[in-house]
Amino acid sequence: MTSHGAVDAPPLVFGPVPSRRLGRSIGINNIPPKVCSFACVYCQVGPTVKRALDIQEFYEPRRVADEVTAHVDQVRGRGEDIDYLTFVPDGEPTLDAGLGEVIRLLHPLGIKIAVITNGSLLWRDDVREILNGADWVSVKVDAAIEWVWRRVSRPHPDLAFHTMRDGIARFAESFDGDLVSETMLIAGFNDDFESVEAVGLFLRDTGFTKAYLSIPTRPTPSATITAPDEETVNRAYHVLAEHVRHVEYLVGYEGDEFASSGDPREDLLSVIAVHPMRSSAVHELLDRAGAGWDVVEDLIADGGLIETTYRGDTFFVRRFARVRRRATNGG
Repeated sequence: MTSHGAVDAPPLVFGPVPSRRLGRSIGINNIPPKVCSFACVYCQVGPTVKRALDIQEFYEPRRVADEVTAHVDQVRGRGEDIDYLTFVPDGEPTLDAGLGEVIRLLHPLGIKIAVITNGSLLWRDDVREILNGADWVSVKVDAAIEWVWRRVSRPHPDLAFHTMRDGIARFAESFDGDLVSETMLIAGFNDDFESVEAVGLFLRDTGFTKAYLSIPTRPTPSATITAPDEETVNRAYHVLAEHVRHVEYLVGYEGDEFASSGDPREDLLSVIAVHPMRSSAVHELLDRAGAGWDVVEDLIADGGLIETTYRGDTFFVRRFARVRRRATNGG
């Protein structure tokens, strides 16, 4: 067994953390930093130390399962709820030879299991079988055009684009759980109409019914890697929505989703944190709350909302928090 259990290594288990997608989720970090099949230009975990396609054992499955079980017992002992156990490591989780065994050992806890993957190994029968043991899987689809994919994801040189695409499609066809995609938009890399349209067509053709759009919310490896502006993200949302039944933002603001707080300002921000709102929908929400258009005007003046258009319709989108970067010698 390869030992990666350095003293300063991140913990194997953390949380629970709040997630709009997964409720209260306990994270499982089954890959040491930073072993991955990709070296994405935007990765906010840090640079990839080792690009790998070979599956190997990093931590003994029993050790991982025992640490998760002990953590779950502590959380439950405090009377806290846990909705998911989520494999969200500092690398690609399916590179872990023990992933399937850990999932098997965790099932008796009676908590749903989620895996967040970049999809690079789904061409393997054994990986697809392992992930079929999960309840919820998110597959990263940052690009569906090969040259864009290579520019954004910077994959292992032995990974073929069409092999990866076919693997994702085969998994989408066979998986019985909740399957979603996530697309990270980077200004000037994959946020143009052609790139987003290609992603939408791929998701449609492979049967995805739920897609998330995200942007960098923490410092990226380079100051040149930035989030698109709000209007560009709004356009991307609508392009995807033409092909995928349900599209949502993941832009760093959890909000209260659609719960009514009795405060029309907060209700408006919560809904717009998930997706842009057409002007008519905003009017309807304000009418139900007995509030006037001055709520919108105040939010625009405060910088909370931006008014934009798409195909002749007026939409309101939430202003994204800009990532604050510290000056470094390395850029």
